[in-house]
Amino acid sequence: VGATCGYSVRGDRRAGPTTRVELVTEGLALRRLQVDPALEGPERRVTAVLLDEFHERSLDVDLLLALLIDIRSSLRPDLRLLVMSATLQPGPVAARLGDAAVGAVPVITATAPQHPVRTLHRPGRGQDRIEDRVATVIHESLDAGPESDGALGDVLVFLPGRGEIRRTAERLSPGVGAEVVVHQLHGSIPTAEQDAALAPDPRGRRRVVLATAIAETSITVDGVRIVIDSGRRRTLRVHAATGLPGLTTTPVSLAGADQRRGRAGRTGPGTCYRLWSAEEERHRATADPPEILESDLAGLLLQVLAWGAHPGDLPFLDAPTGPHLTAAGVLLADLGATDSTDPDTARLTARGRAL
Repeated sequence: VGATCGYSVRGDRRAGPTTRVELVTEGLALRRLQVDPALEGPERRVTAVLLDEFHERSLDVDLLLALLIDIRSSLRPDLRLLVMSATLQPGPVAARLGDAAVGAVPVITATAPQHPVRTLHRPGRGQDRIEDRVATVIHESLDAGPESDGALGDVLVFLPGRGEIRRTAERLSPGVGAEVVVHQLHGSIPTAEQDAALAPDPRGRRRVVLATAIAETSITVDGVRIVIDSGRRRTLRVHAATGLPGLTTTPVSLAGADQRRGRAGRTGPGTCYRLWSAEEERHRATADPPEILESDLAGLLLQVLAWGAHPGDLPFLDAPTGPHLTAAGVLLADLGATDSTDPDTARLTARGRAL
């Protein structure tokens, strides 16, 4: 680390003159583009940019793609771009990465062995608390015996947030037994506890890992053979009428549910328990909506204006429009960051550049 391969995150960088592959966060990549649009780099010229887990469609990754395409069309026609995802429908992205002369770019499919994962539905009653239902299914899974290859495996449980995780852990503490250890995994716990949740238990106990959506794609919990999916996730959404953001608990999409289910079959046959019915599954959304269609766009608009453009000038996969963009324009003007409330004509003020 820090030689041929390195990384950079906020407050920590291990890379140098010999680094050929550098892993960076999306937010840090945006900062670099604003400072170095041609990607000449302080130590070497960047020749390729890979955007991984693109199906998550965060504001930052959508903006990154638009800026990188803009750079390639104006400053760096030699720049290579690769968008990667396990669940994304590739057609629209391939078309956006292409141009009028050549059409869509190639789609490369990489396959890997898939272990079978059986899916069991465990719907509950509407009045049941989610932590009670999850605790019941956890006990069922621990009592079910080994998988088809004789392995017991660990249990990964997906819950909406840390409140549900804490309450589920409280319900499990009296009855899981000394041979089972329960871990909590979310963004607020200390690094040492996160590391303990991800590593095999030093005493050989089975692990039950209670996690948020962070365990869908961002990290891998080795040894998991059983997944229990509550079917819910917590998402930041903006109310268009007030412009105020808030956390909303929503059903996970089919793409997200399949991503979670796949965690049970990484190393061998597994089982996935879904806390909803097969009938309900047919009515779920196929994919989660991109953040750019439902989130606070003030930060994105600030970045676009700092780039020297307006939202309509950039090749977004889904263009930012409508009441969320209007609210962002009003907010930035109220803060004195722009000289107009109109996102299509506004320019940054000195305060806006400082922000």
